[in-house]
Amino acid sequence: MSPNCIGIILDGNHRFARAHNLPLLEGHRRGFEKVKEVAEWTKDEGISHLMLFVFSTENWNRSKEEVSYLMDLFRHVLADEIEHMQEKGVRVLCIGARERFSPELQALMRQAEERTAGNKELTLALCLSYGGRAEIVGAVNRAIAAGKKEVDEETFARYLWTVGIPDPDLIIRTSGEMRLSGFLPWQGVYSELFFTKTLWPDFTEAEFKSILEEFSRRDRRLGR
Repeated sequence: MSPNCIGIILDGNHRFARAHNLPLLEGHRRGFEKVKEVAEWTKDEGISHLMLFVFSTENWNRSKEEVSYLMDLFRHVLADEIEHMQEKGVRVLCIGARERFSPELQALMRQAEERTAGNKELTLALCLSYGGRAEIVGAVNRAIAAGKKEVDEETFARYLWTVGIPDPDLIIRTSGEMRLSGFLPWQGVYSELFFTKTLWPDFTEAEFKSILEEFSRRDRRLGR
């Protein structure tokens, strides 16, 4: 059994930097390099969707220096890496409260999605300014604004940021923390959970494949 969709909480960039006597912000740069590797591994495994928890709604509260550095990284990824994604057949989606980003970054998000819209090898969903509670509250308000007085689960899911993306079959969190921190609370109710002590920049293809092998052995009854 192979998953259709994987979600990953990218954690441990700060600790990686400290462990290697690097500036803390360098940890984020190494983390973004790892994103490209993991996307390639996922595509090679024939998995159709990869969702990465890159920047949470709470991360806006970090220092101005760190947030500014991360915005520059997002700008680099969306402006300079999209051609690489296009060549690899990767469709890019940006999931989250996009209105909190600068107009420039919002425009780059739209352009990246439009540029890669026809790609079929892998859908890479970058969860940026994402929070599970914020997503659910927003979906409720969008349903109300659409005139809905009552919805079922299928209808409600159409108002989530992740509309069109399958629920994750498994969710991985790196760095040893054993919590989901608001990642996909609606979509992940039946996800298989994997927690590894490996820091995100140190995550290897061998460990990735090991997790997929364990996933294939799990008995997923989905409440039945």
